[in-house]
Amino acid sequence: MPESPEVEALAEEVGERLTGRSLAGVDVVEFRTTKTRNRPPESLVGASVTGTARYGKLVDLSFGAAQHLVVSLGRHGWARWAGGGGDAPAAEDRGSAEDAPPALVVLEFDDGSTLELTDAGDWVSLGCWVVDDPGEVPAVAKLGPDPARPEFSRADFDRAVVGRRKQVKAVLQDQESLAGIGNAYSDEILFAAKLSPVGHAAALTEAERDRLFEATVGVISEATAAQHGVPIDRLKEAKVASMRVHGRAGQACPVCGDTIRDFSFASTTAQYCPTDQTQGELLPLK
Repeated sequence: MPESPEVEALAEEVGERLTGRSLAGVDVVEFRTTKTRNRPPESLVGASVTGTARYGKLVDLSFGAAQHLVVSLGRHGWARWAGGGGDAPAAEDRGSAEDAPPALVVLEFDDGSTLELTDAGDWVSLGCWVVDDPGEVPAVAKLGPDPARPEFSRADFDRAVVGRRKQVKAVLQDQESLAGIGNAYSDEILFAAKLSPVGHAAALTEAERDRLFEATVGVISEATAAQHGVPIDRLKEAKVASMRVHGRAGQACPVCGDTIRDFSFASTTAQYCPTDQTQGELLPLK
């Protein structure tokens, strides 16, 4: 799942490439991606990109003051360059056609650039809205404060965490509480904070909340800086390479040497270090 550091880098690259370019054509391959049926992406043809922004895990392409294409990448969505855009990755870097996720929406621009919006899931999680204001998109309107933003404060964090009778990992991933964090970075944050992912936020001591706040801001800020300037076709592998515990089950913990373990969380699998995070307790794996 794309998270705020990667989506920020995606928005930056798309903005650098497409600002000032006119949308020449749109091919919506999968109609379920269009969430504003009365204003499909095709309605933007002829308009020019004036900038891009990120809202949590969503990307906003603005076409003037009152036209926005907001893209939710969902669980398996992403974007890639194709056609005559000049910097599209070589075929050997993209993998075989059989391995490549399908393009569900194709945006063509007047300089020959083609941006494909893809989805690698078994069900369609990619979504597109054409709106006057990004706040009209429900997922944007409900977003909590964003730890990647300079204005994010301890007060913002405390409002999201203090007193919550919910597992800490779930709080971190709740977009209405804290924007932009998913399964991978919540694992990394909790490892850095030396906290159990299944402990309740309401049970955290003041010292534990201090560690969690510092880890949340630190992990997300460092990842955002590290992903800055990485080409969008390399962002996934850069994210994977940066992980210390997420996706490392069976490997040695980089801090204590214990074996990193999987555990079941919601509808997915996450990772943790028993020695550093759960005082040796093994969490259930269904």
